[in-house]
Amino acid sequence: MNLETLKQIVKVAKDEGVAELKVDAKDFKVEVRFSTGVVAPVHQAHPVVHATPQVAAVTPKPQATDAKYHIITSPFVGTFYASPAPTKPAYVKVGDKVKTGQALCVLEAMKIMNEIDADINGEIVEICVENESLVEFGQPLFKIKPS
Repeated sequence: MNLETLKQIVKVAKDEGVAELKVDAKDFKVEVRFSTGVVAPVHQAHPVVHATPQVAAVTPKPQATDAKYHIITSPFVGTFYASPAPTKPAYVKVGDKVKTGQALCVLEAMKIMNEIDADINGEIVEICVENESLVEFGQPLFKIKPS
């Protein structure tokens, strides 16, 4: 596989909102993870292609009652999970104080689990979706009262 083919594969994956991409060929292996912030290599022993997604955050226009809240939206289409596993407690509940970088939920897309983190410090005032429900790109997931 040549570099141009690999670049095309990574571009298509990025454009489609794929969170992780693995390519295994006879002579090399490449793994790429796209995230909302830092892109970290998965394996140092093999070549790793770094790619930064060009996805713009879409925040629905807040309603008058939402103006004082920060809204965390879904960065892609997927299934919302409130906890890391079915037998584990939820990451957060209404009334919890959260800090920037704290995990709020998991979104599954194409069998890949992606943690969604808080991007501000504050208090959870509403969880906008039900556990195990399908969410759309840009759909509100959490309302946070900034602190």
